[in-house]
Amino acid sequence: MHSYYFEDMVLGASFDLGHCQVSEEEILQFGRQFDPQPFHIDPAAAQASVFGGLVASGWHTCSLTMRLLVDGLLAHSSSLGSPGVDNIRWLRPVRPGDTLHAVVTITEVRPSQSKPDRGAVKIHIAVSNQRDDQGGEVVMTMDSFGLFARRPVG
Repeated sequence: MHSYYFEDMVLGASFDLGHCQVSEEEILQFGRQFDPQPFHIDPAAAQASVFGGLVASGWHTCSLTMRLLVDGLLAHSSSLGSPGVDNIRWLRPVRPGDTLHAVVTITEVRPSQSKPDRGAVKIHIAVSNQRDDQGGEVVMTMDSFGLFARRPVG
């Protein structure tokens, strides 16, 4: 039984996806495996870089955000997957010890014309860190579509 179906995805609604902390070891492991640039895998080289210290790969930030999205919404929904991402922006570096917080806002809702059992939902995800007394600095934004099944009738 799902908590959220297509009918529950209302234009302008927001979902708090929760938090996750980013450790230095996770940054190094992800960087070594998937994005071995010096500022992701070598603290000394990172110190001498434009970032002035070790930073997470943007793809690592996307992966952490995806986990928050699944745990905070998709695992409790009638999600049928996604045809893709329209826009990703890495606005600030993610550093060891940062706590990331993600919020999804629904920006478009479209029933399918060809498949009446589903619809498309466009979302905007904003990911912030714990810095700043205004609730964090936005470190990443992403816009994408998801497909959701309609609530069964009967």
